[in-house]
Amino acid sequence: MRHNKLRQCWNAGETAKGAWLAIPSSFSAEIVARCDFDYVCIDTQHGLLDYTDSWQLLQAINLGEATPVVRVPWNEPGIIGKSLDAGARAIIVPMVNTASEAAAAVRACRYAPQGGRSFGPARVTRQEGDDYFGGANADVAVIPMVETVEAVANLDEILAVPGVDAIYVGPADLSVSLGLVPGNNDGVAAFDDAYAAIVSACERAGVMPACHGTADLFARRREQGFKMVTITSDAVALGRAVGEDLAVASGSGSGGGDRGALY
Repeated sequence: MRHNKLRQCWNAGETAKGAWLAIPSSFSAEIVARCDFDYVCIDTQHGLLDYTDSWQLLQAINLGEATPVVRVPWNEPGIIGKSLDAGARAIIVPMVNTASEAAAAVRACRYAPQGGRSFGPARVTRQEGDDYFGGANADVAVIPMVETVEAVANLDEILAVPGVDAIYVGPADLSVSLGLVPGNNDGVAAFDDAYAAIVSACERAGVMPACHGTADLFARRREQGFKMVTITSDAVALGRAVGEDLAVASGSGSGGGDRGALY
């Protein structure tokens, strides 16, 4: 199997930098993948993507060195298995609130005896080679999302589930669950306390803390202890760059576009 940049970062104690794909275009995915990210994630939950798009974007990601990741729409074994068979080497699972839900995600990502994933790696063996089966259980990263007050309350139990490699914080849904506006609410005590509690619990359990962020927030998240941070997305970067070019051409400044939080 090819090297896994995401796991290499974790093994070295470094914080992986990632990008997010929401646009169903293999060309834009190729542009992002040829940058030096550690991972690139295809968002089939909130992105304008489905499975038919995602396997083609996985092909584009393979043109670079980044680890291909898929955020699935829900904690459902069918789409998790299809995403892995198509070439994902990490699966982000949204709205995992309990240990039993985390265990279901692990089971869907692992071949027996560690799990119940069905064997049929239609594309991934072309990507990774005929020895894929022997290394898949150790290679594929299972990453449940913690994004509600309920999940934070159950965090120690979720982290104790064998096979959970990382916990991915969704700041928008976590903020909504805390009664805040969606986004990164740094400086608000409830938000800061939740992030600190998540990182601390992950460190105790030996699980990687991960989160959505922005380029501006990367240094802060790394200092907080996060080991996987998404710093941009295709849609956000496109909107910002186009807005900046328009502002420059109009003589109204050097900035523009949407710098809003990722979701």
